[in-house]
Amino acid sequence: MIAKKNLAEGFAAFEEPWSPRVAGDVNDMQIKLVKLEGGFIWHRHDEEDELFLVISGRLRMELRGQEAQIVNPGEFIIVPHGVEHRPVAEKPCEVVLLEPRTTLNTGNVDNERTVRNLERI
Repeated sequence: MIAKKNLAEGFAAFEEPWSPRVAGDVNDMQIKLVKLEGGFIWHRHDEEDELFLVISGRLRMELRGQEAQIVNPGEFIIVPHGVEHRPVAEKPCEVVLLEPRTTLNTGNVDNERTVRNLERI
């Protein structure tokens, strides 16, 4: 069945930062909603590229060995596989992720922020 999704309702369905929710599937890709607050961990994805589309707030994407990029609402950044990165949101930020379904949120790092079984909204 074809059904539309509302981003505001999706983001309102959860509170936890750094805990992505699956909002939909497009072939082998997933559309995920995530709330960011504070700094995440340095990590990389060896095989998956990631797209971060900022819906609200402001994201600073720190990139190892490169200048950090500021991403404002309505803008996106693609982090290619293999690039070590660290998302930072000094204030709460809502982001849509587009990435392969195999993408683990902490990439090559396994710690308390790793989410293996994503909830669907």
